Amino acid sequence: MRRISPSRHLMTAALAAAPLLAGAGTAAPPATAAALPGGTTQVSPLHAVAELSARRLATGDLVAAAKWGTGSPVDDPVRERQVLDSAAARAGKLGADPRLTRLVFRDQIEANKAVQRGLHRLWRDHPSEAPAARPRLDDVRKEVDRLNEALVRAVADSAPYRRAAPLCRVALGISAGHVSRERGLDELHASALAGSLKSVCGSTPGNNRLEVHGA
Repeated sequence: MRRISPSRHLMTAALAAAPLLAGAGTAAPPATAAALPGGTTQVSPLHAVAELSARRLATGDLVAAAKWGTGSPVDDPVRERQVLDSAAARAGKLGADPRLTRLVFRDQIEANKAVQRGLHRLWRDHPSEAPAARPRLDDVRKEVDRLNEALVRAVADSAPYRRAAPLCRVALGISAGHVSRERGLDELHASALAGSLKSVCGSTPGNNRLEVHGA
């Protein structure tokens, strides 16, 4: 596939966003290919970040099920610190920005906890919807660690696409919208996905919420 420069890709995405913001059309911008775990291929590093974030969020359902009825709190400061330190260290080895990576993973953790809390509320209010089986938390965390490794690399690879922050946010919002539709995310998970991505393009004073286009 012919490679498209990051600046051209972001400009293409911004132009494509116009009909999406107006509620007309859902065309995706052309982009470079990026491989994801499992042998699948998605478009652009920004799309890879959105897709991997959605996969990581899906583990929140399993963590919620693993903790359900055990009295284990959603917050786990020790585990969270381990994830943040590991992500920052791996980013440094890849020549990426450890500070930004830590911010991104802080958002990922908070989004995952939002999913857990949302599901626990649902299951308390509707016991018939609570999980019948409880997965092993250690097994779930092995999958989370695998996704963390892939996500650190995707964030590192997206660096050239993040230099124009306003265009980056539009392109990332479009990618998140595509991922949300493809996965059929409900309101809880779609909102958490937006929250998990809010620092990828850098924070904007007074507006640190990603606008997910076409979700």
